[in-house]
Amino acid sequence: MKGFGENHSVDPLSNSFASSAFELSGEELGRLAQLADSFGAESIAAASRELAERIAGGRFYVACVGQFKRGKSTLLDALIGETILPTGIIPVTTVPTVVRYGQRRARIRAPDHAWTDIPVVEVEKYVSEEHNPENAKRITGVEIFLPTALLASGMCFVDTPGLGSVFAGNTAATREFIPHIDAAMVVIGADPPISGDELAIVEAVAAQVRDFLIVLNKADRVTEKERVAAVAFARKMLASRLHRPVERIYEISAIERLENRGAERDWPQLVGDLENLAGNSGQSLAATARDRGLRRISGQLQRVVREEREALLRPVEESERRIANLRTTIADAERSMSDLAYLFIAEQHRLSRVFAERRNEFLKHHQATMHTELDIAMQSIRRRSGPRFRRDVMREAQEIAKRHLMPWLSDEQSFAGQAFRITAQRFVDMGNDFVTRLAAAGVPELANMPRPLDAEQGFPERSRFHFYDFIELAQPASPLRFVADLMLGLAGWRRGFQRAAHEFLDHLLETNSVRVQSDVDRRVGDGKSRLEAAIRILLREVSAVAERALTHARAAQAAGADAVQTALARMASAEEEIERLCPAAPTP
Repeated sequence: MKGFGENHSVDPLSNSFASSAFELSGEELGRLAQLADSFGAESIAAASRELAERIAGGRFYVACVGQFKRGKSTLLDALIGETILPTGIIPVTTVPTVVRYGQRRARIRAPDHAWTDIPVVEVEKYVSEEHNPENAKRITGVEIFLPTALLASGMCFVDTPGLGSVFAGNTAATREFIPHIDAAMVVIGADPPISGDELAIVEAVAAQVRDFLIVLNKADRVTEKERVAAVAFARKMLASRLHRPVERIYEISAIERLENRGAERDWPQLVGDLENLAGNSGQSLAATARDRGLRRISGQLQRVVREEREALLRPVEESERRIANLRTTIADAERSMSDLAYLFIAEQHRLSRVFAERRNEFLKHHQATMHTELDIAMQSIRRRSGPRFRRDVMREAQEIAKRHLMPWLSDEQSFAGQAFRITAQRFVDMGNDFVTRLAAAGVPELANMPRPLDAEQGFPERSRFHFYDFIELAQPASPLRFVADLMLGLAGWRRGFQRAAHEFLDHLLETNSVRVQSDVDRRVGDGKSRLEAAIRILLREVSAVAERALTHARAAQAAGADAVQTALARMASAEEEIERLCPAAPTP
């Protein structure tokens, strides 16, 4: 994996040649927008114009992604040099937010693609979960303009919703933004270490971008030992997932840099590598964004034109019957979504019970043995001062728990992967029943949809389970507790320490053994929500394309044979032009 600080081969273009290339791409995108408008595909037209405007400015997106509460917004605030993005103790960001260079202002985009200016101080009202829960205001874009030197070259920071929060829509919003990402900062932590959600998003982003920056934030909140362990674990997991080594992970504390205190750690290297990215690779990243966007938009427009032709060539009555069948099928599917949800929930509960029973069986056969081992071990611990004795017995409890739990967790990981794959496929099979209904209704549009339902779409982490290691020790005693331990130690009273050690052992067993069940339950729940959303999007998209095509076909056929031939000729010309504008566009 290449880091931002490495040298990249940049096309040796002169400024004038590069400028003309961007102007050409702007013309191509502008023409695609005009073609989309002519077929009533407003969303495609808007996407074309937005990309053209971005490319004309040489802008490229560096997205900050990661699990919720990793400190992504704080990191971007620290890079900007002031507190702009909302932060808090609950999942905050609900809409991807672009921070770009310009005079200080902000704006929001509505579903109709219209922009409205707002004060920068009011951004939180539109991007935070508190003020815009699960994007109830239906904001489709947020941009903040700031005269920040780091962004002057065209680099734009993107604050994305956190992965894995209780708000499934937030994770979906981040995944939907992936096609627009040109480079990425992946923010991880030490407690907990890198998650399956984060590994999945890295893999998805890696499929289309070259430049990554892996940042371990909140380094001030963990010990050096914990940081080393977390970095080694993240490096191992990323290399395994991406099939290539990760050469650098930056250790920082964004809050300390924002408040200008504490150790710098890897902060200077992070800022320097971002500056190098902007200076050395920014233009090639913008060009890559242009090419990727052209392929995506032209492919979408080709599907629209093809549907228009098919609707025009069949009798209006046949198309009307097909649309009526489609509406009935979609209505039935929407009504049946509640039944599907009950099936999903029942399967989720069944799987949760399986892991709860396996966990209880493990504790039943091992918990008493571990307590006996702890009693024996404590007898051989050197009788020192009370605080030291407490620390020693707590550490012994942790080692015993780790020794028994780690082999079991390894077995559970394998079992969980297999069980999760089975459940994922069951969910996908249920979802595809809806797709089969649409196909049975005689709707060929379904075959033209770009993303059929599959396990990767609803369950991108179906066989990946990573559980936390035992790097936690008992919390340090308070000053009063320290004095009390000291007095008890001097008095030779050890029973209280031993009882606390047994309680700590039970705590370790409880919190760590339940992780398997919680992890599976969370992943299944997230996958269920994503799959339900994918089904609804699929239904809406099929319906919108088909009905719009029917409206256009009805008007043309009512105008007579000459109008039909004119429309067909226009479609053939449009397809030829789309191919000419973007010859590399894949055939859907």
